[in-house]
Amino acid sequence: MSVTKARRGDAQVSPPVDNYRTLSTWQRVKKSLPQYGAVSPYFFFFLVFGAMPMLFTMALAFTSWSGLGEIKFIGIENFRYLVTDPLFYKSLGNTIVLWFMATVPTLTLATIVALTLNSTMRFSTTYRVIYLIPNVTSMVAMGILFSSLFSSQFGIANALINLFGFENIAWLQNEWGIKVAISALTTWSFVGYNALLILAGLQAIDKTQYESAALDGANGWNTFFYITLPQLRAIVLFITLMSTIGSLQSFTEAQVLTSSLSSGAASAGGVGNSGLTMVLYFYSVAFQENRYGYGATIAWGVFVVVMFFSAINWLVTRERKERGTR
Repeated sequence: MSVTKARRGDAQVSPPVDNYRTLSTWQRVKKSLPQYGAVSPYFFFFLVFGAMPMLFTMALAFTSWSGLGEIKFIGIENFRYLVTDPLFYKSLGNTIVLWFMATVPTLTLATIVALTLNSTMRFSTTYRVIYLIPNVTSMVAMGILFSSLFSSQFGIANALINLFGFENIAWLQNEWGIKVAISALTTWSFVGYNALLILAGLQAIDKTQYESAALDGANGWNTFFYITLPQLRAIVLFITLMSTIGSLQSFTEAQVLTSSLSSGAASAGGVGNSGLTMVLYFYSVAFQENRYGYGATIAWGVFVVVMFFSAINWLVTRERKERGTR
């Protein structure tokens, strides 16, 4: 009797049948409309502010247009001029130099800051917030501040070198001085953010490795180069990749520090176009000279360069991962 009741009870609690597979395509779509509606704003804004501008920029690269009047189709003339444009190659060279001058100090200082924070227990959260403030501060505001710091007459940079007996340097009227000012602003902005990334990597390292190394007589330098640094490789490569992409698209730093000296592409970037980056060149051509067709061509040139260096970083990262798995 009890067995029969149990079987009847089992039959009563049988799992419900999923009829979704038996529905037609239209019924499935109709049933999923709330989910599609929830994600549709993203695709709408991507289409309006992402996909359509990209397609329009690609079409614009084959034209000559001043922003008003008729759009004249000229084929690949803009691309032909781009591959022979000395200012484009000048901007590319400046961008690579500025990337090197900013990335190396940023990684070095970020590592030092992260090691310091990792060894400091008291007020560590306060220090992290302080180091992150430059990254969330407006780049335009920081650019105005740094233009004062590197002022020819009253800047702090000149005050410091005067302490060592050197004369004032016209930083923003000097080709290498402009590069130093731009790279210093970039370094200041991203040291704290990168330090927090490295700090996260440091805290993920097993502390017993350091204890074993100390028992074996390893000093601080040996511990850093043979334990800490190898395990931070993935984070360092990530920071290098992001720094490369960011530097290749840098604009605000050079624009704010050299904007008073620019009236077009020929004078953009300060003395000798020494601070002219690729994106600043694009801005000067398109929005100061109103050559939107050639400006769009430069934008696609920037895209190709960014993809090229990103591919190099990806290949280097993949090769290191393959070596690590062997």
